[in-house]
Amino acid sequence: MNKPSDDKDFIAAPSPADTIVGKPPRARVEDAIDPDETASEKLERKRDYLEGFLAKQPEAEGATGAGGKLQQAVVDALKEIYDPEIPVNIYDLGLIYGVEVDDECDVRVIMTLTTPHCPVAETMPGEVELRAASVPGVRDAEVNLVWDPPWGPDKMTDEARLELGML
Repeated sequence: MNKPSDDKDFIAAPSPADTIVGKPPRARVEDAIDPDETASEKLERKRDYLEGFLAKQPEAEGATGAGGKLQQAVVDALKEIYDPEIPVNIYDLGLIYGVEVDDECDVRVIMTLTTPHCPVAETMPGEVELRAASVPGVRDAEVNLVWDPPWGPDKMTDEARLELGML
């Protein structure tokens, strides 16, 4: 009859669970203190990493280009135009997709309407062009009416949604 082998004869390889890994040493306050630093050195002002950043003067803003004063003036003028059916200006309504000002102070407004059958579809682009051209410093204004991407309520600002009771 075969006798089962003794457990003493069987040597198993250690499993990862059997291997005990020591814990890393705990961080101590004493370890963080620089022993070579004196009390007076601790109180001295350390190097200011923001020094160069704070000393830099802002670059002069150009009148033209993206973010220029002329572009902001045109946007402010467009915020004065209201859709006759909706008591919100056309900029906050999301009808203005872009205002571009080139180096020669020509303005190009990319806009859409709420629907192609909008009652002001014939007059609104002309009004936008006149308003943009009336801004001091603008040489010429052009309005491009686009339908892609189509306008939707998601294009409105939070202020416009609040005004219309949608928030």
